[in-house]
Amino acid sequence: MQSRSPAAARPGRPRSAAADAAILAATREALVELGWSKLTLGDVATRAGVAKTTLYRRWSGKNELVVDAVAELFDELCLPDRGSLAADIEGVVLQFAAILARPEARSGLMAVVTEATRDDALRARIRASIVDRQKGLVLEGRSRAQQRGELPPETDPEESARTVDLIFDMVAGAVVHRTLVSGRPVDEEWVRGFTQILLRGLAAPS
Repeated sequence: MQSRSPAAARPGRPRSAAADAAILAATREALVELGWSKLTLGDVATRAGVAKTTLYRRWSGKNELVVDAVAELFDELCLPDRGSLAADIEGVVLQFAAILARPEARSGLMAVVTEATRDDALRARIRASIVDRQKGLVLEGRSRAQQRGELPPETDPEESARTVDLIFDMVAGAVVHRTLVSGRPVDEEWVRGFTQILLRGLAAPS
């Protein structure tokens, strides 16, 4: 998916894409080394080689900065065209697991999810910056499968939206739990089995 700017543009000097990238990378580095509680915008600014005021022109605080740093990692996800719905799902799930295996992704995602349990505004930002953006992959995959004749078209917009939510929750929930909670590998064998259950359902004949 296409990367998006970390925050809405503000009046003043033009944004520097290089500075944005350096700040987000420094944020992820600091999360791995320091954790959420010890991370400060001053430390991030030093690591990124920018003035602290540069951060505050872009982000109002640590919550926004960390969510955008994590969101940038997941913007690397793309839906490969591997010829079938099952193969496409397997491809994107393997990508997702590979991102979650990176220390900066694990540290960042765990940190923001933990903080979001007591911060409604942070939860809303996670939903907008990470969840809603990545749901685009579900929409793309479903549209491609419908064009291939693998899935029937959905004419009810509300039902269609519920289906997208459910698919995203099933995929993201399973992979996050497997990698970050259970600490088990998401390898090709597991991904094939998961994809079969996702597409056929538990009650389908073998």
